[in-house]
Amino acid sequence: MRMRIPVQVASYAMVALLFAAGLAKAADTPDAWLTAKAKVALMTTEGIRTSHLNVDTVNGVVTLHGQVPAADQKTKAAEVVKKLDGVKDVKNLLQVVPSAERKAVKRSDDEIKKDLDAAWKSHKAINDSGIKVQSVNDGVVLLSGNTKSHAAYVQSVEVADAIRGVKRVSSEVVLEPAK
Repeated sequence: MRMRIPVQVASYAMVALLFAAGLAKAADTPDAWLTAKAKVALMTTEGIRTSHLNVDTVNGVVTLHGQVPAADQKTKAAEVVKKLDGVKDVKNLLQVVPSAERKAVKRSDDEIKKDLDAAWKSHKAINDSGIKVQSVNDGVVLLSGNTKSHAAYVQSVEVADAIRGVKRVSSEVVLEPAK
C-alpha cells in the first residue's frame, strides 16, 4: 500500500529540514575558530597595524576593539573580517588614534631569518605546531605549514611581527579544524 503525504505536510517538513541544515551550518564554525581566523587575517593584511587591536567573537559576531593609527585601517579591518567564512556580522569598535609609525629598521633577510629561527626554537608551542618560516624577502616573512593549534598560529604571526626589521608577515599556513 502506498502512503500519500499531503503536499502541505511535505512542504513543512522540507522547510524544517532546510532550517535545521542552516542552523547546523551556522553552528559549524566555533567562535574560537573565527577569532583565530580573524586575528591571523588582520595580522597578515598589508596596511593594518595590529599591535593595539583585539578580536572577540560571540555567536559568529566578531567585535573589533582597540586602536588603529588611521581611519582607513579601521575600515579595512572590518572589510577583511566580513569576508571570512562563518562571520555573521562585524562590530567595529576600533578607535582611530594617530601614533608614530613603527621605525623601519633595515636588516638583512639573513639576520631576520636567524632571529626567527631562534624565536621558533624558544617557543615550544610554535616549534611543535607544524608552522615554519618559509622565507624572508625584503623584510616580508612568509609562514607556511599545517596546524591544528589556533593559539600557535596566532602566536607565530605575533612573534614573527615582533622581530626587528620585519616589515610584514604573510601566511600560507593551513589552519585545520580541531576534531
